[in-house]
Amino acid sequence: MTKYGSFPGARPRRLRTTPAMRRMVAEHRLHPADLILPAFVREGIGEPAPISAMPGVVQHTRDTLRKAAVEAVDAGVAGIMLFGVPEDAKKDAAGTAGTDPDGILQVAIREVKAEVGDDLVIMSDLCLDEYTDHGHCGVLDAEGRVDNDATLERYAEMAQVQADAGVHVVAPSGMMDGQVGVIRDALDQTGHEDVSVLAYTAKYSSAFYGPFREAIGSSLQGDRKTYQQDPANLRESMRELALDLEEGADMVMVKPALPYLDVLAKVADAVDVPVAAYQISGEYAMIEAAAEKGWIDRDKAILEALTGIKRAGADMILTYWATEVARGL
Repeated sequence: MTKYGSFPGARPRRLRTTPAMRRMVAEHRLHPADLILPAFVREGIGEPAPISAMPGVVQHTRDTLRKAAVEAVDAGVAGIMLFGVPEDAKKDAAGTAGTDPDGILQVAIREVKAEVGDDLVIMSDLCLDEYTDHGHCGVLDAEGRVDNDATLERYAEMAQVQADAGVHVVAPSGMMDGQVGVIRDALDQTGHEDVSVLAYTAKYSSAFYGPFREAIGSSLQGDRKTYQQDPANLRESMRELALDLEEGADMVMVKPALPYLDVLAKVADAVDVPVAAYQISGEYAMIEAAAEKGWIDRDKAILEALTGIKRAGADMILTYWATEVARGL
């Protein structure tokens, strides 16, 4: 208490008094250019196939994927991350549909590129899990374990065919040791020096991937704990980060997003390359399910979750709400 005033003298609430005041002093802002739309394209379907665990998200036909890409451009979304879903009959132990120049992902890349050109950053998932009959992210050895080095050879082939199709960015998500370096070399040796590598640097073995497995028609047998990261570990992510940067990653990613905001913040503080975070299928599904029950305000929850990811240090956010949110922004 003073003669000329009363406690408290410092009143932070003065900067929260009106919507205009709150906008003016906001420390972080979402922008459409922060957002990347993950999209699934499925071979051999005539109509989009709804994904039951992800209300509002579909497996696209080639035609509806092109339409979704145009809508993303119109909304100001920065990029689209493409996942191919082949016909079950084309899955095999080596995931050969993933390196077929006429495989569903390569076809989709070419068609989206023809539709939107360079107005949208076209990204491609570089992994074998969509294409293998066992559902793992690599080829297996005689004992049924994922063979790291044999898988790297397949990733090099995938990088080349995806780049040949016209992709701007390849995104290796398999968490094989050395994947970034092998892919960078493969791109450079085939005349694709300008294709960027977005490294899935810290990809955790997460329970929140469940709906995604439906989205890609996964054939997974077992789990991925021998190559995806243990949720208990943070220092390990920083080691992965150092290796990816040394091998030539142009951008790095943390996945999932919300359960790993501490990892995201640590990574963002440590690097001078763009940092992405993937708001994954389980994060999406939880908000949609709670909103459907009337337990939360859907639109406010979406923006709050995305703002939290941005605040933690993400320059780019992969989210299934990308086009919707970009329109609202």
